[in-house]
Amino acid sequence: MSTLIITEKPSVAERIAKALGKPKKHMLRGAVYFQVGDIFIVPAVGHLYSLKEKNSGFWSYPVFDIEWAPVYEISKDSEFAKPYLENISEIAKRCDFFINACDFDTEGEVIAYNILRFACKVDPKSDKVKRMKFSTLTKEAIINAYKNLIPTPIGMALAGLTRHFLDWFWGINLSRALTLAVRKARGYTTLSIGRVQGPTLKILADREREIQNFKPEPYWELEIIVKKNGKKVTGKHINGKFWDKTQAEKAKNNCSSKAVVKKILSKRIIQTPPCPFDLTTLQTEAYRIFKITPQQTLEIAQNLYTNAYISYPRTSSQKLPADINFREIIKNLSKIDEYSNIAKELLSKSELTPTNGKKDDPAHPAIHPTGVIPEKLNSKEKKIYDLICRRFLATFSREMVKESRKVELVSGKEVFIIEGSSIIDPGWYSIYRYAKVKDEEIPNFNKGETLEVIKINLLEKETTPPKRYTPSSIVREMERKNLGTKATRSQIVEI
Repeated sequence: MSTLIITEKPSVAERIAKALGKPKKHMLRGAVYFQVGDIFIVPAVGHLYSLKEKNSGFWSYPVFDIEWAPVYEISKDSEFAKPYLENISEIAKRCDFFINACDFDTEGEVIAYNILRFACKVDPKSDKVKRMKFSTLTKEAIINAYKNLIPTPIGMALAGLTRHFLDWFWGINLSRALTLAVRKARGYTTLSIGRVQGPTLKILADREREIQNFKPEPYWELEIIVKKNGKKVTGKHINGKFWDKTQAEKAKNNCSSKAVVKKILSKRIIQTPPCPFDLTTLQTEAYRIFKITPQQTLEIAQNLYTNAYISYPRTSSQKLPADINFREIIKNLSKIDEYSNIAKELLSKSELTPTNGKKDDPAHPAIHPTGVIPEKLNSKEKKIYDLICRRFLATFSREMVKESRKVELVSGKEVFIIEGSSIIDPGWYSIYRYAKVKDEEIPNFNKGETLEVIKINLLEKETTPPKRYTPSSIVREMERKNLGTKATRSQIVEI
């Protein structure tokens, strides 16, 4: 009995083949495939089938009569896919058992489902077809998935197929409707719209209207500058903003040349470690820290995954299940100089329990390093890998302890507040320095002491309009409104 394993790309096929044995590498029609005994590991190159009109000889609207066809028949740009599809069709004739080893998500199911029914001529729902489920491409994960095959998740495949049909109907028909409308009005122009693209554009347009219609309002702030231990310290009026200039000036005139410390409030703040990354939070952090766009982050993370350095990135989960061998991963990371001391400290713990977030994904865990040491990374890959590793390690660390202090001063009849905070124990922050942590130390004050007032400033300011969306903030908003999928949101932003 011969087995055909279908993968989503050649690099994954090679990694699976090497995990299963000593593969023979073959080239057929210029496309690669691998053989381990009677097992054939044959790659696709993403989607080998796409939707098209049945009668595509002329431009019409609306269109509802569509069918699946090989991508190279639809677009000349996809001619490269032809030998891969022909290889699968030919090798499938020699096989009587089929395994889907594409990415375990809706798109991976669609890719394999179409290949199985059209190229392999086999029913994806039959007993001849099984599924490998893995979240990392380490040898151990691949062997475990091969030994524990699961039935085809038909629901996931049908969900993906349905989304493709809906995207096509919405995208093509609305785009053609818009194009016809514009042509009738002012000439020939092609416009595009889609089921996700349209609502996303509305979010952007609504924000732009808010900005354009915004009318700034003036307000005033009162700040006090006092001398403490020879240094200047600034405080703000307890009222915050004054919307009436007369009231602000009156408050300023009520102040004297001295200020007395009336209250000192101290509070200890415990901050738990951050949870591990899902795709959206990884994209958000990468843009905030490195200005790497969400789409670039996804592409980099996908490459790190394909090389078995991190787990599957297209996940909504912020949880690390207990069946992951955390200790082994951290032990391997200790071989990297940057993480050596961190890993040693964590490995000294009797138990390793991560801080998990609220979001979950039944298909894949949160993004984490696999423990496979990267051989060579470019500068952006290093940044994303370091971000993922430090976030992962920080989830096992101790809490950060801070102290916040609020000092209340009275000058004349007016009350001012000086606020500050200091880190007592950095805890996880010593590992994940990328986090935003407010740390503004202020001098030690004594209740009842009198301070010299250097200056009272009356600051005139204006309210500001809402900020325009950034590539990362629009992806966050799309997720909040459930627009698109974790894998497609960044692509929509690039349009």
